[in-house]
Amino acid sequence: MRLNYRLLLALGIAAFTLITYYLNSSVNPVTGEKQHVNMSAAQEISLGLQAAPQMAQQYGGLSPDTRAATAVEQVGQRLVQANALGQKTQYRYQFHLLADDQTINAFALPGGQVFITMGLLKNLTSEAQLAGVLAHEVGHVVGRHSAAQVAKSQLTQGLTGAAAIAAYDPDRPATGIARAAAAAMVAKLISLRFGRDDELQADDFAVKFTPAAGYDPRAMIGVMQMLDRQGGGARQPEFLSTHPNPGNRIGELQKEIQQAFPQGVPAGLKP
Repeated sequence: MRLNYRLLLALGIAAFTLITYYLNSSVNPVTGEKQHVNMSAAQEISLGLQAAPQMAQQYGGLSPDTRAATAVEQVGQRLVQANALGQKTQYRYQFHLLADDQTINAFALPGGQVFITMGLLKNLTSEAQLAGVLAHEVGHVVGRHSAAQVAKSQLTQGLTGAAAIAAYDPDRPATGIARAAAAAMVAKLISLRFGRDDELQADDFAVKFTPAAGYDPRAMIGVMQMLDRQGGGARQPEFLSTHPNPGNRIGELQKEIQQAFPQGVPAGLKP
């Protein structure tokens, strides 16, 4: 009887989790894709604003270099305006320069909060490279990748909990723990795969967004080459840890640029 009760409870939790996940969906206003998310744009904005101070503090807070910080904000807003992202989405895009000059990283929070460390900025060699990095991060915002990951995390946590309940054996508790750990590992692998897809889509957004703002999309290839060089040392750039590599990143960028501009990249763009 106890076994049947556990199985019924596990099935109920799994069914509720799956139904909730698949019923919560909306069409992305920029990509046109149907996404399983359980947050509104207003909730994404609120979450990003709440998390921003804590995230900034992890990197020494905002940079005191007002000139560089202003340049980052100006390039970011140029991307937003040139691609009419303020009209296409409800997000409030803000671009922040972080004080940490040793860590090479950039990231975006849901709702439009975008950050780049001084450590990454000082390794960029042109304004177009900065635009490429910021456009990539804006791509994560526009793609609603954070909101989608939150929904996936809730899905996998619910299924993992159901599996743990179903697998639990009071006479052999260690077996249940092992099975639950295996289920959690599967959940992590699923999240990693989707993370790589997100990176490819963010790169694609960078290729699309930068030319509209007057920047050469090929500058992003230079960013990847720099990251590869930095990754050859003892300390890997944090950007490569927080942005899973989908494979040959440079090759993928080259293919995306070729598809976007089959007749060649337009002349006159900032390199």
